[in-house]
Amino acid sequence: MRNIRSIQPKSATQIAEPPVARFLFADTRMAWFWLIVRLYLCYEWLTAGLEKMFGRSFEFGSSFGQPVQGGSWIAGSHVGAAIQGFANGALAQATGAHPAVQNWYAWFLQHVVIPNAGAFAYVITFGEVLVGLGLLVGALTGIAAFFGLLMNLNYLLAGTVSTNPLLGVLAVLVVLAWRIAGYYGIDRYLLPVLGTPWTGSLLKKTEETVEPSAKLHAAS
Repeated sequence: MRNIRSIQPKSATQIAEPPVARFLFADTRMAWFWLIVRLYLCYEWLTAGLEKMFGRSFEFGSSFGQPVQGGSWIAGSHVGAAIQGFANGALAQATGAHPAVQNWYAWFLQHVVIPNAGAFAYVITFGEVLVGLGLLVGALTGIAAFFGLLMNLNYLLAGTVSTNPLLGVLAVLVVLAWRIAGYYGIDRYLLPVLGTPWTGSLLKKTEETVEPSAKLHAAS
């Protein structure tokens, strides 16, 4: 412990963000760009979640409203059957010299997901819908993108590539841009009220700043 303390810097030094990073991830002039990224992610997650919920396609095009293979994940007498099939397909990729699914994740699928397939079907279905809705209205955008990223990682670990790498990268960027990604949405008004765990409500800080200046003007 003494050696670790000797390595630590004697005083804290804050390294400022590069101007490019501030412009991309914290400048409201870039909010329009993150709105486009946000709506694309919203479309992908919301259509996927509604498809699992109702068993019909919600993608734009000729397939809209058509029944999908496997049906609803949460309706009918076979709740959890779809996710069991998905997990078993992933387990089949966990063998061989270069398995696409790692042993530890295969253990998780076999001993946690498959025995509780019904519960996971509800979690994934409503999780995808909630992520899509959060991105749509711009409410707690960074948190919504984080949970979307978490699902992307699980799909990738289960050996499903598809659009997950692209969606995962975009989700990481939205998480980094959490301050302005929901500027054209509810976050524009919600974030100043909630603030952050390290700053508290930004509205209270504004009021505290205004009150002393008001008193100073009154005294003069």
